[in-house]
Amino acid sequence: MGDSITESRGQKRSEIPEELPADKRACSSLESRPSSSTVSPETLVDSTTRAFEMREGDRETSSSSASASGHSEGDGERDSPYGSCDSDDMDDDNDDDHRFDSLREIQRSRSHNDSTKYDGIMCSLSNDAEPSGQLASLTELCELLSFSTEDSISSLLTDRFASALVKLAKHEDNPDIMLLAIRALTYLCDVLPRSPSSLVRHDAVPALCQRLIVIEYLDVAEQCLQALEKISRDQPLVCLQSGALIAVLGYIDFFSTTVQRTALRTVVNICKALPSECPSSVMEAVPRLCDLLQYEDQQLVELVATCLIKVADCVKGSPGKLSELYGHGLINRATHLIDINSRITLSQSTYTGLVGLVAKIASGSADAVRSLFELSIGRIMKDILSNSDVSHGTPSPRIVDNNCTQVHEILKLLHELLPEVSRDKKEEILSSTERILLDQPHILQEFGLDILPTLVQVVSSGANLYVCYGCLSVINRLVYFSNPETLQKLFEGINIASFLAGIFGGKDHHILLLALQITETVLEKLSNILMPSFIKEGVLFAIDNLLMPDSCSQPTFPMINSNQSKKIAGREVMGCLCYTYHTGHSDSTLDSKSCKAKKDSVHSLAEHMKMKYFVIEPHSSQSMVTDLLQDLRNASIAINDLLNTSPDTEASANSEERLCSILDKVILQVGGSVPVSTFELIESGIIKALLNYLSNGQFLSSSYIHNDLSHAYGVQKRLEAFAKISLSSPDPASQDLPLLLLVRKLHSALLTVETLPVIAGFPTRQRGSYATVPGGRYTAYPCLKVRFVRGEEELCLGEYSKNAVSVEPFCPVQEIEQHLRSKVGQAKMESSEASIQATLEEKTKSIQVPLVAASLPDKSAEHLGSGSTCTEDGDDRSHSSAMDISDLGGTTVVGAEATSEVESRCPAEEMQASDATENLIETSSTSLGAGGDNEISKKSHSRASFNNVEIPSKLALYLDGEQLEYSSTLYQEILQRRLNGSKLWSSTYTVTYRRVAGNETSSNKEGRDIYDNCVTDKVFLRQQVMPLFSSIFAHGFGPKSNLSSTSSDILLLLRSLEMMNRVSYHLVSHERMNAFAEGRLDNLDLLNVALPTLSQNEFVSSRLTEKLEQQMRDPSAVHVGAMPLWWNQLIATCPFLFSFETRCKFFQLAAFGRVHILPSSMSSQSDANSSRDRRASAGSPPRKKFMVCRERILDSAAQMMDTYAHKKVVIEVEYSEEVGTGLGPTLEFYTLVGHEFQKAGLGMWRGDYMSPTNSCSQQGSGSRFLVTISGLFPRPWSPASSNINGVEFSDVIKKFVLLGQFVGKALQDGRVLDIPFSKAFYKLVLGKELSLCDVQLFDPELGRFLLEFKALASRQKHDEFAGEQTVVRADSSRFRSTKIEDLCLDFTLPGYPDYVLSSGMDDVMVNINNLEEYISLFLDATLQTGVYRQVEAFKSGLNQVISDKHLQIFTEEELERLLCGERDSWLSGDLFDHIKFDHGYTAGSPPIINFLEVITDFTYEQRRAFLQFVTGAPRLAPGGLAALKPKLTIVRKHSSNCPDSDLPSVMTCANYLKLPPYSSKEKMKEKLLYAITEGQGSFHLS
Repeated sequence: MGDSITESRGQKRSEIPEELPADKRACSSLESRPSSSTVSPETLVDSTTRAFEMREGDRETSSSSASASGHSEGDGERDSPYGSCDSDDMDDDNDDDHRFDSLREIQRSRSHNDSTKYDGIMCSLSNDAEPSGQLASLTELCELLSFSTEDSISSLLTDRFASALVKLAKHEDNPDIMLLAIRALTYLCDVLPRSPSSLVRHDAVPALCQRLIVIEYLDVAEQCLQALEKISRDQPLVCLQSGALIAVLGYIDFFSTTVQRTALRTVVNICKALPSECPSSVMEAVPRLCDLLQYEDQQLVELVATCLIKVADCVKGSPGKLSELYGHGLINRATHLIDINSRITLSQSTYTGLVGLVAKIASGSADAVRSLFELSIGRIMKDILSNSDVSHGTPSPRIVDNNCTQVHEILKLLHELLPEVSRDKKEEILSSTERILLDQPHILQEFGLDILPTLVQVVSSGANLYVCYGCLSVINRLVYFSNPETLQKLFEGINIASFLAGIFGGKDHHILLLALQITETVLEKLSNILMPSFIKEGVLFAIDNLLMPDSCSQPTFPMINSNQSKKIAGREVMGCLCYTYHTGHSDSTLDSKSCKAKKDSVHSLAEHMKMKYFVIEPHSSQSMVTDLLQDLRNASIAINDLLNTSPDTEASANSEERLCSILDKVILQVGGSVPVSTFELIESGIIKALLNYLSNGQFLSSSYIHNDLSHAYGVQKRLEAFAKISLSSPDPASQDLPLLLLVRKLHSALLTVETLPVIAGFPTRQRGSYATVPGGRYTAYPCLKVRFVRGEEELCLGEYSKNAVSVEPFCPVQEIEQHLRSKVGQAKMESSEASIQATLEEKTKSIQVPLVAASLPDKSAEHLGSGSTCTEDGDDRSHSSAMDISDLGGTTVVGAEATSEVESRCPAEEMQASDATENLIETSSTSLGAGGDNEISKKSHSRASFNNVEIPSKLALYLDGEQLEYSSTLYQEILQRRLNGSKLWSSTYTVTYRRVAGNETSSNKEGRDIYDNCVTDKVFLRQQVMPLFSSIFAHGFGPKSNLSSTSSDILLLLRSLEMMNRVSYHLVSHERMNAFAEGRLDNLDLLNVALPTLSQNEFVSSRLTEKLEQQMRDPSAVHVGAMPLWWNQLIATCPFLFSFETRCKFFQLAAFGRVHILPSSMSSQSDANSSRDRRASAGSPPRKKFMVCRERILDSAAQMMDTYAHKKVVIEVEYSEEVGTGLGPTLEFYTLVGHEFQKAGLGMWRGDYMSPTNSCSQQGSGSRFLVTISGLFPRPWSPASSNINGVEFSDVIKKFVLLGQFVGKALQDGRVLDIPFSKAFYKLVLGKELSLCDVQLFDPELGRFLLEFKALASRQKHDEFAGEQTVVRADSSRFRSTKIEDLCLDFTLPGYPDYVLSSGMDDVMVNINNLEEYISLFLDATLQTGVYRQVEAFKSGLNQVISDKHLQIFTEEELERLLCGERDSWLSGDLFDHIKFDHGYTAGSPPIINFLEVITDFTYEQRRAFLQFVTGAPRLAPGGLAALKPKLTIVRKHSSNCPDSDLPSVMTCANYLKLPPYSSKEKMKEKLLYAITEGQGSFHLS
């Protein structure tokens, strides 16, 4: 036997057929079962011997090979899941069905004959036949069983076969008979699921175990393992009692890996059914299982770990057996596997189970605890928690068998490592674990240094109640068992006082009690050292607040909702929170336990600590106030007092000086050597004082006036002054700007006071439904059932319906209100409304503002994306519009379109969009003059007439007596009210509607403004005030924002500072122009000086970003309308708080819903891999191929947009007369179209002067490209011009519409564009107004001259106002020593002689007296009137694909990055991390080293060409090389005998570069450059 085993040990099964006869080769019945869809029955009968001899390993190899072949590069270039492939699949399915039917018929006909054959075989096996006859019968039986069904064999015959086969399995004289008998047993289990019970009755398991205990033939043993695996599925206890564990594991090392997995699956089946009293045989198998944990095969280790997890779960109540598990070295091996640096990668469930296994062993063995400390378990737990995905509110969806999440198991393990705190326990009865910690403090110190910072971070990041409680409980134990010296070490890098102060902001008594206990322990041990920081951070102040009435009466924690408080990891927790991490009792026992927190109430402990540690004089709290806090309080009072001083000029000037002095002092204190704590910053009132200062005294005033120019000018002046203070460091040695220090302090304060919860929604199966309200349309999600009821005293309103109706869940309440308002009015009101609306629609056609391609605006930012909607009358209308005409009084029914197949546009909508575009073109050449104002006044008059008919101007909707917010969705309102409602989708809701009282008019009483007297010229104000300052403090946070007043103040101040930082150049320019005008500055060169600014990343809140990420990962967050309302409000008002990557995800969710187009960084992966599946995955948007012509790229783009602009489909491009298709050609098409729009002669962009020799009509295909350093900006067109040098303005408008459609489609499909728009153009797209300082964004020289002209004009005006009091300066009217008149400027736009700035001024020259008028007209022509129609045309095209409102969460720089990708291609250090080397190359191959050096040395243009060659686009998507999916892969190209003569080739769809092994770096660079320059422009097979 030994020789036989030695010869076969470690051999692969592919080698065995050459050494053994055919009938001695083991096989698995699973592989031998025929595949009827590919082989005819006759072939099956002829080849059964070979078929059932297939091995499992062979099958796995062939399967993987087939899979690999399906991913070959040839298939990647040929296959596509679209087009005619679907019909091919249907034909294939029909053929398969026919084949299956034929085979089933054959099987039925054969089953009648099989019974006779079975009887004959049974007779042969029962009689004392010759071995050769038995062998033949067994062979025939195996053949028959391979193709039999359950109906073919009766139960009686099964029992007879079982008896006979078990006897033959014991036939030790003939190994062939044993092998075939055991094989027949295996097949019998496959054919008859009930057969294992028969086999057990005839002692099959002991017989099989005997063959494994004494192995004589390896193939027989392998077949025994396969048979036992199948029997153990149904009879695990019998296998256990028969000694199968020892038998299976005895010689497992001698088998191949595949057979080892089969053996361990048997052990898993047995371990899953272990009895409560773990048998001794199981514990005997543990040492062997522990040894197997050291193997390298991942599947094998997974199976072994599963066995041990089940064993530990079985013996968790027996300390003796837990200690026995530890004795076998299980702790060491399990700890090695859960280390994130382990070479073995386990599944999430197994990984979590192993953590739980270690926790169970630690609970029963003090030696195990000591070993874990020695193995640096603290570091391992720190690494796991740092990479955990469940630190926030919703539980992780990754649940293991014992229903505990990974974080929950980690916290249980940490609790087992640190004994429970018992302050009354005597020292002589300490436990073994406590002795270890007290006798070896260095172990506890090392553990604490690893785990304490991570636990603090998890709690501070907004963890849910159970995670927060678990972390605090571990911290409490750690602090309790640490000596003072250890505590000092632990707190060196942690502000424990600030951390505890934040915890006291909660209201759950469990949390508060733990915080009090930690505080008491720390003060007992380190009172002299930490007491000052506890006072400074407000810990004592917070404890004093706990003694106030009702301070902790509510058992809720602000970081979670009540739904989550009853769940932990998806498992209902019936016991108290105190026992969440208790391992000594079952759940039923925990139910009867009383709450531990009630024994020591929060109030009594807080009172005890106050009496012991607070030194407070009667009726005084001054001992808890630091000097710095008092100074900041005094500064806050002084700022507010100065803002309320008398508005006379002299007092105002003195006030300004004192304010600047106070602010300087505050800034120095914030960034000084003595840091300001969060408590001091909030409690001092300095945040409100700064807001009051920046808002020019309006923040604390109740008389806020919207769009008041005087107020806006005051705000601007405040920001100018504060920018000078905060953006210039008073200490030259300091590298941090004061503004940076202030922003960081505010973010630190926000961490303490912000309690926005992450709420788990109520996911449902995605299915289409029909929503009656609003407007009747199909949705991709279930609808809510709502009954609309009229208010009791609203007799003038009609009844809507007595029955419940279906309402779209993610539709804004505003749309529902509009729908109801149109339905519940009286008949005469409806008729009046119809007639007035018809009149208004007729008159609207003459309005001098161009309409957009869609007739109605998109009223729902919270919808599933762009698309079509239908009114109840059947009119299909697009939601997109650049001009909101909903205020005309008509009924607007707009909403989310269905994301399913029904969302394609109907012909009526196509016609309407086309007509609207024509209207835009027809009205585009008309001047925006007084006529427009006339029509606006007529529209207002029509509105007044409409109101006289007493149609309700607005309805208020109420749910459960509380008014609904118009900007929210009905789902959000219900989610906020019914957090415990598991029947959200099945309930019927009652919504009451009432009329809204007349609009409240704002008070005309103007607040005091210290600038009122010194600035009275309103024209001057309009010229001086930047538009964004008029409403910066007007829009706060809604009442349902879930923000405290302190949080709102911090966010509002951050918003003000972020805007100040972003427009600091504008502020400094305005301030310097004023200084020049007043004579404080004489050098024009000093006008154009910018202050240093902060990076936008400094304003990002990592905590809020993580929370939003977690909220978007919630399965119910299928759309932003399904998320809690405060997230939508917060990202709309303060988008800078969230990282760019997070906002990109939010944008996708808002614009397209959960089923959206993947960005290019991910769609490449989809194209490279998923597209090889001939069927698109369910729920993914459909893909359409479009044929384009390289010679007519722009025409092809226009045809594509005409067909697909309004449809949510992914477009894949293929070129005529080329074979390539997929991602690469598509990206190249978008790049080529972008280049077409940059050609000169189109009349679209500045710098395109369209001279007769450079017109589009004469250039043809040789047109040059416009090269602009600062980017493209629309060319100004005079309202009076419709044709310039043969270029029609109507054609220009059409091109801008097409460009908008093209950009929208690129955003929808996730494609990267190569169009260098200027920042100023992006600002216009985002709806921002441009000013004088923005001219430099697209023409720096022109902007500089205009700034200097403006300064001269301002000085001239200042001198005129000053009159006789000021000496007239001789050079005040000169521009750099030159008179303005000598510049020979007239009132035409420079560079555009056809554009006359003002009628009647053609011959007037510019002088110092009319210079300001010239600048004003110049700016209007350049930034407003001259480009308005082009920008609106662009936005109309964009809105046909995606609403531009979704883009407003980005800055202009971020929008460029989103659309055009990364400007910088790569850094040399990133190449190794983000490039894959395969198929002949490694990272150390000489050609690879040369390649990396070559592309690192590429110039900017060469890098663009390389990216274009490899990926199809010259720029990388946001994220750079790291976001390229799949990774850029470099493989060795094998072709001719001389690699130096070959060129590299690529597969752009897979980012796959085939690189020959060139002999030198120079040759490689030469060939690469030749390929990337000459290899563009076509796609063929390589």
